Amino acid sequence: MTEFTTRPVIMGSRGVVTSGHYLATAAGFRIMENGGNAVDAAAAMSFCVNLLEPHMNGIGGEVPTLIYSAGDSKTYAVSGVGWSPGSFSIEWCQKNGIEAIPGDGYLPACVPSVVDTWAVALARFGTMTMTQVLRPAIELAEGGYPLDSELQEFLSNNKSKFDTHYPTTAQVYYPDGKIPSVGDLVHNIELANVLKSMCAAEEKAGRMNRIAGIEAARDVFYKGPVAEKIVEFITNNPVEDATGKANRGLISYEDISEWHATVEDPVTLNYRGLDVYKCPTWTQGPVFLQQLGILERFELSSMEHNSSDYLHILIETSKLAFADREVYYGDPLFDEVPLGELLSSDYSRERKDMIGNKASLDFRPGDVGKGIRENIYNFDQNAVVMTDAKLAEKDFGLGGAHLGDTTHLDAVDREGNMVAATPSGGWIGTSPVIRGLGFPLGTRGQMFYLDPNRANALEPRKRPRATLTPSIVTRGKDPLMAFGTPGGDGQDQWTLQYFLNQVEFGMNIQKAIDAPTVTSLHFPSSFYPRDAYPGRVVVESRVPEAVRKELENRGHEVIATGPWTNGKVMGVSIDTKRGLISGGASPRRHSGYAIGW
Repeated sequence: MTEFTTRPVIMGSRGVVTSGHYLATAAGFRIMENGGNAVDAAAAMSFCVNLLEPHMNGIGGEVPTLIYSAGDSKTYAVSGVGWSPGSFSIEWCQKNGIEAIPGDGYLPACVPSVVDTWAVALARFGTMTMTQVLRPAIELAEGGYPLDSELQEFLSNNKSKFDTHYPTTAQVYYPDGKIPSVGDLVHNIELANVLKSMCAAEEKAGRMNRIAGIEAARDVFYKGPVAEKIVEFITNNPVEDATGKANRGLISYEDISEWHATVEDPVTLNYRGLDVYKCPTWTQGPVFLQQLGILERFELSSMEHNSSDYLHILIETSKLAFADREVYYGDPLFDEVPLGELLSSDYSRERKDMIGNKASLDFRPGDVGKGIRENIYNFDQNAVVMTDAKLAEKDFGLGGAHLGDTTHLDAVDREGNMVAATPSGGWIGTSPVIRGLGFPLGTRGQMFYLDPNRANALEPRKRPRATLTPSIVTRGKDPLMAFGTPGGDGQDQWTLQYFLNQVEFGMNIQKAIDAPTVTSLHFPSSFYPRDAYPGRVVVESRVPEAVRKELENRGHEVIATGPWTNGKVMGVSIDTKRGLISGGASPRRHSGYAIGW
């Protein structure tokens, strides 16, 4: 198959940044030009994409983050996933007739994690103040940013919902009551004021101490007026959700003020001499490593890229790894996750031997020695199925309660510091903007199960298992790659293909990004209402029809989608020997870009 590239690889020697929106990327580049490192640049980009892509992420959502620190040649995970309310439990749901956590409204809201994630990252790994990294977002929020075609289409399609159900959202995005046009300036003065109040607190507290100033800025959000307004709004303004009922929020002031992001050890696996790092099982990240453990036992580089033989192995591998995700992954502070066994050579070998020449239509989690509970799933090979009780979902004419996606950003500097972060949640499509703050809460709690006998079951102050899954790769102690993508359950499939395109097939960053991808929908979705489609695989139509037909002959249900549909992979890399830094971003969805110097 002929390699195709849409854009040049961005190269430099001082730094490269990528993000899901070109204006955010420009902000990260500006931070580096002004002397900031990769962490400073990543923080600035994150606050900008919160503003610029409100249908994809928000400051009220999440941002799982991986950081390679050049100072000690180590990779760290920052837990950018907030915990559930202390009063929210399976028992509460049973008493209130909640059969499954909906994908919208206030019930699935967890504590917003973005601000403290970057406060922790800046204090420990950055060089700039919170005010410095917030300045680009404040300028865009106050001065306005041009509406791009994707957000414009979203606002056009969803105006009736916002006017009727989320009027505070309509006030921000339709200030004159009309649908804005592409190129119109969008302002968010309420959000700008939140960020400016954080800067004011930092200036007052941090004139002589950068760390104290950052802490004061984050306290405005978690221990001051922002937290108070969140609780007041969700308590006094119940909102109708997919249950068909109007529910109040359960997050308390104490839930917000007592939460902190944590710096943790990532999960890692060595693949052909490269150390690959993922966030722990408060994300789905280790499923990437499980796939690598199986795939290392195949001679992938000897196969034709994106041939039916190669794609069949990828698809079957993902089915096995994601089955384990469903059975075993959850917040490791609550759930005993047998990662040692799941990532062991013996287990990977056993799983590899389960891959035959035909597509499996079964759900096949592995047994790591403790048995597998029967009947967790009614996995019907001939029908869409649910893994938890299915609600009689109330449709507001938008095709479902879950309405949002994700974005991503990466940064690398000349010292070798690298960041991969995946902002998501806090979507304007699933929860109303909080009056006076300019942003909604997230709905990540929809990923919890209400079966107490399984992993990732709802408990008070527990982190839901997020799909958000940044990646960092090193060669020994030397930094090498940082990458990620939006796309829910597809993230650790598309980034896997991107990684293999480079490692196994020698593609440069942009060619690896541009290559067509496949996506298995075989396993239950992480999102409400958790549909699964046994044997189904979505294939970008640039994969030749002959290959698609061969996959069908192997028993896969092949669904051809648009030629540039799956995800929006972006990444950066550094060659420490040559002093060369590179980056790229997918043309999918149009707005993602990389800049370097």
